[in-house]
Amino acid sequence: MYIPNLAPIPELYVSYESAQKLKIEAGQLISWDLTPRQVCDLELLMNGGFNPLKGFLTQEDYDSVVDRMRLADGTLWPMPITLDVPEGFAEKLEIGQDIALRDQEGVILATMTVTDRWTPNKALEAEKVFGADDSAHPAVNYLHNTAGAVYLGGPVTGIQQPVHYDFKARRDTPNELRALFRKLGWRKVVAFQTRNPLHRAHQELTFRAAREAQANLLIHPVVGMTKPGDVDHFTRVRCYEAVLDQYPSATTTMSLLNLAMRMAGPREAVWHGLIRKNHGCTHFIVGRDHAGPGKNSAGQDFYGPYDAQTLFKEHEAEIGLEMVDFKHMVYVQEKAQYFPADEVPEGSTVLDISGTELRRRLAEGLEIPEWFSFPQVVTELRRTRPPRSRQGFTVFFTGFSGSGKSTIANALMIKLMEMGGRPVTLLDGDVVRKNLSSELGFSKEHRDLNIRRIGYVASEITKNGGIAICAPIAPYATTRRAVREDIEQFGAFLEVHVATSLEECERRDRKGLYKLAREGKIKEFTGISDPYDIPETPELRLDTENVDVDNCAHQVILKLESMGLIAV
Repeated sequence: MYIPNLAPIPELYVSYESAQKLKIEAGQLISWDLTPRQVCDLELLMNGGFNPLKGFLTQEDYDSVVDRMRLADGTLWPMPITLDVPEGFAEKLEIGQDIALRDQEGVILATMTVTDRWTPNKALEAEKVFGADDSAHPAVNYLHNTAGAVYLGGPVTGIQQPVHYDFKARRDTPNELRALFRKLGWRKVVAFQTRNPLHRAHQELTFRAAREAQANLLIHPVVGMTKPGDVDHFTRVRCYEAVLDQYPSATTTMSLLNLAMRMAGPREAVWHGLIRKNHGCTHFIVGRDHAGPGKNSAGQDFYGPYDAQTLFKEHEAEIGLEMVDFKHMVYVQEKAQYFPADEVPEGSTVLDISGTELRRRLAEGLEIPEWFSFPQVVTELRRTRPPRSRQGFTVFFTGFSGSGKSTIANALMIKLMEMGGRPVTLLDGDVVRKNLSSELGFSKEHRDLNIRRIGYVASEITKNGGIAICAPIAPYATTRRAVREDIEQFGAFLEVHVATSLEECERRDRKGLYKLAREGKIKEFTGISDPYDIPETPELRLDTENVDVDNCAHQVILKLESMGLIAV
């Protein structure tokens, strides 16, 4: 019997022989080095995960997807898959030209024929796709502050898969999964999408979903790009492997999906459904606030808790998957088991631990009860996230030139070294300029690059359990946010705004820079001829006028103690 969900689907790869020939020819083409997000997109284009797409969207398809969640021919597709590049690169290209697409190591993965080149209206894309042009949304922030200004569209010819050195046996293409389901005789498969470690509530809901659909279960976690601040995929996969034996082996399998999530809520749920359909699944669990990014700038959730389920249900037949709606599972103490929140027996004691509470308990080394999670999962999480007092962290001072950042940072370094326990590194603005960024000038682009370098070094120090103290001017909020996101993958980030007024800094003017700036001898000087974005919500704001340095450094120490980063 022919089963559509198990039949092979088209891929964009050429044969092995053609690939060898094409790789040599592609070596002569203009190359684009793909970003990590673009590598994820290209992999799913080439292996059929983004079927029916044959390449990066043309302008006509892009406009149609943004406006009405459909390709120009009317096919349902909710997410713009575009190749974003800087203007300088786009200007070098002719329409109809082939380019080589390389990974970050320079390996040629594919060629692309550039049929379209345009400058998108990113504010409109943000509004339509993500529901708001609000930079509190990670994908909107990416769109405006990381993605290139120009989009390229056109068909892709696949030469080879991106290379993965981790969890190779767990990575399956859509056709490999379909072949596995055929081999196992699985007619119905329910997919569970996750970007978090699995706890007992997740296990319970996936059991129920599979039982309800009378289907086998595919645990299909995302290991591409997720939300900034998420647990890294290496730790998560070790957690998944630790609980896999809690599932009946004959009914459950796990495969890793190298997807770059956009956290686009309702549209993302539909997109996830189409991707799972391509992987041979017949059912899909759609969560409460599925792929939601959290709070917007006004402190409200970006999407309603059931918006994703509603939109998925509207398009269910066209997606070709049945939705299994996620039941929020809670633990009932008297029954010693999990129940859907709307089926809790009256008068029962409900126990629940939120994600925030879990992170707090991990950070502070507090007990995580067995009813909530599996001991093996907690062990893995504790390996990666030791108590905060043993984690690396970054203290990032920002303020005008002459505000006292370096002096306070020096004092703080001495106090932390006196305490001992972790290596402390001071990345002072002037010292970094001399040793790390000596070739850079003071244009906005160069100042941003200098701050990103400081952030990179601080993130490496933090990752390896040390303390980084940074003291640059760092005038731009978007750059400070990018540095925060880089560092918070590995440990805590404490932003300290040294709020000395411009008048006071100018009065001090120890280096004579303000005088030169006023005379026009220094261009683009922060506070005089170039703006300074005052931090809106720093962890600490220091007033240095009429307060001695020792006191300022002590305030930072007290804040670090209150955050649990140093033991009292």
